[in-house]
Amino acid sequence: MAPHADARPDMPLSLALAVITSSNAPLLLLDGKLAVIAASTSFCRAFAIEPDSVSGCPVLALGSGEWAVAGVRTFLESTIADPSERAPYEMELVRDGRNTRNLVLGADKLDYDSDPVRILLSVSDVTEARAAQKLKDAMLEQKTVLLREAQHRIANSLQIIASVLMHSARQLKVGEARAHLHAAHGRVLSIAAVQQQLASSGLGVVEISAYLTQLCRSLGASMIADPGILAIEVQADETNIEADASVSLGLIVTELVINALKHAFPDHKGHILIQYRLEGSSWRLSVSDNGTGMPKESTRHGLGTGIVEALAGQLGATVSIENTNPGTRVSIAHTN
Repeated sequence: MAPHADARPDMPLSLALAVITSSNAPLLLLDGKLAVIAASTSFCRAFAIEPDSVSGCPVLALGSGEWAVAGVRTFLESTIADPSERAPYEMELVRDGRNTRNLVLGADKLDYDSDPVRILLSVSDVTEARAAQKLKDAMLEQKTVLLREAQHRIANSLQIIASVLMHSARQLKVGEARAHLHAAHGRVLSIAAVQQQLASSGLGVVEISAYLTQLCRSLGASMIADPGILAIEVQADETNIEADASVSLGLIVTELVINALKHAFPDHKGHILIQYRLEGSSWRLSVSDNGTGMPKESTRHGLGTGIVEALAGQLGATVSIENTNPGTRVSIAHTN
């Protein structure tokens, strides 16, 4: 195809025209008035445009006018005015009787020693890529909805299991068996609490303050007869943590609260304080009570303590226990 009259017949430009015309990529060479100097054969083939009609035609008048998009003109004029602004432009090419195509345009103002402006316009068809992305997004959304529904069902099932355990505990008169069922009930509640938080957030993270508050409210409701004289308080930073970590923290708090309720308050009067503090990338969780304090004999080898130490190990944290006179404080700290 011949270049129009604005083209200069010097050797470098002739070579450039030959390269553009034979390119396997859809390319256009435009002048300063946005008229086509030359087009690659692949451009004409891709967009069903007669090669003989291209040279000298304004780019916005190509084909049946489907390129007459205001954004295209603005994009090209901006490239002429400020070549440093080369962000690509995405458009929809709408043609009668054909599927709409998603195109990404790239434009470069070519450097010449003389005055004529030359714009090299490249066209990439991203229709299939956009369709694939939409499908991926739809599948992810469907997966999220299904996961949220599953979390609701799991939380409800755990609540039912907790209720059955509590009912069984109330039917028993043997102290040790009843205590074990109470402990199992508390552990199930801790998992149910994090499931409820995940279901409500719809994300893979949990807001730690709300989670610990809900967890301790559930524990208190099931294990404290008179919250007016024996209370659980939560003080936690407003921050999100990963769901996996929240499960471990919830189980740790459950074990320590159950242990305090079982051993620290023989008269069923007192106060339990749960604190979570974030300092940079480090954090500290502590469970304190104002009860009778640690017995003289060591309890570090009990089942609850073993569970706490194992869970802390999974989090890369350390466990420390101290007498606070009155009461006991157990701290789980993670430092980076």
